[in-house]
Amino acid sequence: MSGFDASTDSTQPEGVRLQKVLAAAGVASRRVVEDYIVEGRIKVNGVTVTELGRRIDPETDLVDVDGTAVQLDVSKRYVMLNKPTGVVSSMKDENGRPDLRLFTEKYEERLYNVGRLDAETSGLLILTNDGELAHVLAHPSFGVTKVYIAKVEGTVTAQTINTLTKGVELEDGVIAADKARLLDTSRGSSLVELTLHSGRNRIVRRMLAAVGHPVTELVRRQFGPLHLGTLPAGKTRELGKIELGALLTLSRRDSGAAEAPGEQQENE
Repeated sequence: MSGFDASTDSTQPEGVRLQKVLAAAGVASRRVVEDYIVEGRIKVNGVTVTELGRRIDPETDLVDVDGTAVQLDVSKRYVMLNKPTGVVSSMKDENGRPDLRLFTEKYEERLYNVGRLDAETSGLLILTNDGELAHVLAHPSFGVTKVYIAKVEGTVTAQTINTLTKGVELEDGVIAADKARLLDTSRGSSLVELTLHSGRNRIVRRMLAAVGHPVTELVRRQFGPLHLGTLPAGKTRELGKIELGALLTLSRRDSGAAEAPGEQQENE
């Protein structure tokens, strides 16, 4: 086989059979996984596998099925939190304010937050013990898309929406929303939806203040492929397989963008 790496030779005793690993990961039964292999639907480290005897190392090899990444390490946990206002995005607040331990203590694993939301911003926050994924998704250079709904002072016009997408001058440079739309105006306030991939500190609040509409309430509704849905404020739930697959696929797509450790700056 052209380009075959001896270190992944299916005849060697090291490693675990691919169908066994994927069955343990909950993808499908071993027999169904074997069908997937024969049909060329599975890749290991980006290369399609068609031999049923293929063995892999679950700790180092990356596997995807139909283009969607699979988490082989069943000890990893991924939790969505609808963070309420008044809670800081920290595992231990030095000032004694309510922190994320309110939501992580019920889990056996030691979970950490992916990025941050400021105390007065509510919405979608990911909690996980997958340090690599957390670092990649929170790193500013990775540019994960996030969607916010902001209640602001005043009546927002179409011209203002256009300004938000064209670019707003801030003290640390010009910033433009990927998308912006007006959802509602009523009684001297407006609801605005902003889509951004920037990781700048408190960027949503600063952008809207710069166009003359200070934020009075702010919620993050979406983070990458994840949607908050109907999850109530202050509640958590584990990610479903489809959600997790989409999140892992996103994190693996360009993990090189987060080469160096850095401050998690998405503090909206």
